[in-house]
This record gives sequence, C-alpha cells and structure tokens, in this order.
Amino acid sequence: MPQVYDILVIGGGIVGLTTAIRLREAGVTVAVYDRGEFGREASWAGAGILPPGNPEHAVTPIDRLRATGSVDFPQLSAHLHESTGIDNGYRVNGGIEYLFADDEYSLELWAHEGIRFERIDDDRVPGATAYHVPDMAQVRNPRHLRALIAEADRLGIGLFPNMGIEAWHRVDGRVAGIELANGSRAGADQFLVAAGPWSERLLGPLDCQLGVHPIRGQILLLNAGSDAGPTRIAGKRYLVPRGDGLVLVGSTEEPEAGFAKQTTPSGLEDLRTFANRILPELATATVAGAWAGLRPGSPDGLPFLGNVPGYDNVFVATGHGRAGVQLSPGTARFLADRLLGRPTSIPHDAFALDRKPSVPARPAFRS
Repeated sequence: MPQVYDILVIGGGIVGLTTAIRLREAGVTVAVYDRGEFGREASWAGAGILPPGNPEHAVTPIDRLRATGSVDFPQLSAHLHESTGIDNGYRVNGGIEYLFADDEYSLELWAHEGIRFERIDDDRVPGATAYHVPDMAQVRNPRHLRALIAEADRLGIGLFPNMGIEAWHRVDGRVAGIELANGSRAGADQFLVAAGPWSERLLGPLDCQLGVHPIRGQILLLNAGSDAGPTRIAGKRYLVPRGDGLVLVGSTEEPEAGFAKQTTPSGLEDLRTFANRILPELATATVAGAWAGLRPGSPDGLPFLGNVPGYDNVFVATGHGRAGVQLSPGTARFLADRLLGRPTSIPHDAFALDRKPSVPARPAFRS
C-alpha cells in the first residue's frame, strides 16, 4: 500500500517548500517530491530582492502578493533562524530604482501603498530618473532554502528529493496518487504542482496547457572587498551588495535558451559591463562565481495559482517569473487557504489557470 498524505507537493523550490510549511503548521500531513535536489533551480539562482509594500493598500492582486511577502519576511526569517539556527541573510539595505518614462506609473502605485521613496540626483543610467527606496530588503537565496528545508524536516514533512514523477494515478476520473520513477506510488487527498517551468510537462496528461516556459537568467558574483551600498535596479539588470564584499550582478533574460541551464561568455560580459557602468569601482573586483537558473515564465507575466480545470483536488503554483522569492510568502498564504477551504484575501480568479491572458501585467516593482 502506498503511503497516503493529506497534501502532496510536487516541486521543492521556494514556493513548494514555503507552502508545505504553512500547510503543515495548519495540522495536515504533507510530503514534498522533487525531480532533483530541493531548491536548486530558479529559487537558488535568484538575487533575493525584496521590495517594500503594504498589502492593505496594494492596488493589484500581484502587488498584494508581493506586499504580503514584504510584511512576512522579517518575521519568517527570525522564526527560521530561531528554529533551525540558519541565518537566511535577511536585511534592509535600501535600494535605488532607475525608472524610465514608461516605468513612472510605478510612482503612483508606490504612493498608494505608502512606500517611502525620494528622487535623487543620479545619472548613472542614461534616460532614467533615480529614486531612493530606503525600505528595500534582501535575502540570500541559498541560505533561505537551507533554512526552509531544515524547518520542513523539523515539522515532520515528508521530504523526497531526486524522486521524479512518471505519471498520475487516477481513479474514477480523479487523481488519487502519483507514480514515481522508482516504480512506487504515493497517494494523497490533494496535490500541488509547484515545479517551475517543468510544471507544464506534469500538467499535460491532465489536459492542462498553461504556456509556462523556461526563461534563462545568468548571474555574476563579484568580490568587491567591501560593502557596495544599496541594491540598484535598472530595468532587467540589478546589483545586489551582500554586505560582506560580495555583489550579485544580474540578470540576463533568455526565453530562447529553453532548458539549457548554463552561462555564456557573452551573457557574463554583458553583466560585467553593466556592473562597471553603474559602479566603476567594481572594475577591479574579482569574479567569485557565475551561474544560471531557469525561471518559469507565463504568457501575461502573472503566476498561475489555483486548481486544474476538471480536477478539484489538483492545484498549481507556477509562472512566478523572476519574482518567486518575493512572492513566495503571499503565494503560500493564498494556496494554503485554497487547499484548506478557507477564505482568501485575493479573489480566486486573479491567478486562475483558465483566465484569458490579456496585456502583460504592470506591477509596482519590476520583478
């Protein structure tokens, strides 16, 4: 007989693990399966930028998800540190956003949420106006993932890395379990697919096609030798000083790369050029590392959160693009409420799988 859980999560990245922890804290039994090591895909590769926010005054559903993360991360980080002994590197170091003319709609959204910002004299990015956002924070992704894994283990969540899913096991038109690569089965009352860009392949047999696709992002790590100040964001590029002399430089955005997860000389050269232009003192910084991750993109830039049409016990959390870290606490709250049959603070149709994608989303902060 296969082991049966209340809820089975497929995908051990930041979204899957955070949701599993919230579900377990509610008293249900949970297991997490992943085709590889937990948290080693997009979650591990990102920069961990956490824009500020106020969910009570956020204008759009996607901004409410982001603002929920802004509010939750300090307490979540402190709890993880206390319960696991792992410091995830959460800190408020402020940020500078370089906004171009077509981005300045953000200012109205920031003001509506009560986010603090001020225009500053900074011409490092031609054609852009610089704004200081003092409450921007960050977290160090690998440390945060280690803390989540340790917390999940402490709570008694079943953790099954390197356990690929081969097929769905259906009984009378309803999903009853999964068939694993080793030939065994695992059953559950409900299922959550949170497998990033690999979610599309898992959902295909359930006649669910979302258009979720991999978007490769390359990141360069420099050792500046000292703290390089606040986070700086210009369009799709950013510099994230870690406070210990290390500076993350990102990120490329390459949907054409498919599932090829590797760096390229041209991509890294582009990032180095950007870093040297924004902070000329980085020209003498040594390279401490480089890597690439595959983000789950969606047709309209919004995540898919909800049940698979025709299957009321199979839910999905994917399509977070570049914003998986900052959206993870809000996503976990929303999905846990859905799975447990509780009221949600965001309308169900905002991220429904069968929505009709229209124009790309324009959130308050670029993800």
